[in-house]
Amino acid sequence: MSLSVAERKMLAEEWCKKAKGKMDQVIVHVGCMSLKDSQELAHHAAQIGAEGIAVIAPSFFKPSSADVLKKFLQEVSSSAPTLPFYYYHIPAVTGVNVLARDVLEDIETLIPSFRGVKFSACDLMDFGQCISYSAPHWSVLYGVDEQLLASLAFGANGAVGSTYNYVGSHVNKLITAFEKGDLVQARNIQFKIQELISFAKKLGFDVGVNKQLMSEVSGLRLGPPRLPLMLCPPANAVSIAQKYHSLFPEP
Repeated sequence: MSLSVAERKMLAEEWCKKAKGKMDQVIVHVGCMSLKDSQELAHHAAQIGAEGIAVIAPSFFKPSSADVLKKFLQEVSSSAPTLPFYYYHIPAVTGVNVLARDVLEDIETLIPSFRGVKFSACDLMDFGQCISYSAPHWSVLYGVDEQLLASLAFGANGAVGSTYNYVGSHVNKLITAFEKGDLVQARNIQFKIQELISFAKKLGFDVGVNKQLMSEVSGLRLGPPRLPLMLCPPANAVSIAQKYHSLFPEP
């Protein structure tokens, strides 16, 4: 959301280009404060060969109800009507406190290309009702990393999370353990992820810290965050990276 439309187009083009032959699909987030910008990005995603688009609720002038939000989403989808469409539900960030289940009600009558929701909220009742209501061809993805195991028990089809940029391989092991019925192993991994996030939060965990931690763990130079996010103090990033390595030692 801190990038310009031109920057987002350039980024999406690079992802689609680099992902060919390596990833099953690239879903481009096209949500903006401006409906026109969202429509422009949706149209662009279709042009560059993305496999889907996702849209977050606008958060300055907020939709007043689920019906208003659905109308906004419908208008965005109209600019890329053949692309699979996903609603990105993250009320703690947008301040749009409508139930995701209410957004899903009859959504395919408005958006025939609708294919699911990324649910980034702690309300497991709302999440469960989304799973219960969802069509077989939808994907309901969970986005609260420290509660992933609970979402799997409800029937999550997958997960999208910022910490998966560096704990993704361990999360795959968690999902595999759950699918095999090994709840002891799945809980063990989930508890380690919770311990890491809890430790990081005490040092002021935010997107800037997350980005710096991605750099520390991967060895890739990812650059600083953009204001108003601040650069993570190097000592904090090192402390969190050390905690990560203590919890997930390399074999």
